[in-house]
Amino acid sequence: MDFNSSLRIAATGLHAQTARMRIIAENLANADSAGKAPGNEPYRRRIPTFETSFDPDVGGKIVEVGKMAYDMSDFTSRYEPGHPAADATGYVQYPNVNTLIETMDMREAQRTYEANLNVVTVTRQMLGRTLDILRG
Repeated sequence: MDFNSSLRIAATGLHAQTARMRIIAENLANADSAGKAPGNEPYRRRIPTFETSFDPDVGGKIVEVGKMAYDMSDFTSRYEPGHPAADATGYVQYPNVNTLIETMDMREAQRTYEANLNVVTVTRQMLGRTLDILRG
C-alpha cells in the first residue's frame, strides 16, 4: 500500500466519524425536545450506520456513511400536567435519548477520529522523510 492509499483510507474514516459526531450532537441537542401538543411524538434518537466497500484504486476497504437508522425503543414519560404536550393523564413523552450513552458514543467517535488523524499525520511525516532521503 502506498502513501496515497493510506491517506485516502484515513480520509474516509475521518469523514465517517465527522458524520457520526454530527448525528450524536443532534441527538444531544434534542434530548429534552418533547412534542408540541398532546399526541405528538417527541424527537426520536438517530443512529448512524456505516458500510465498507472495496476500493480498487487504494487496494483496500474504505468506510462510507450508510443510511441513518432510528432507535425504535420506547420514549420516556414524565408526569408534568401543566406541560402543553401533556396527555389526559398529565404525562409528557420525551425522546428516547440517553445523554450518558450519547456522551460515550461521542467520546468513542472523537477518539476514532483522532486515530485516523494520526494516520494522516504519520503518513505525511513518512512522505516528507522519504523526500528528504531522496534529495540527498
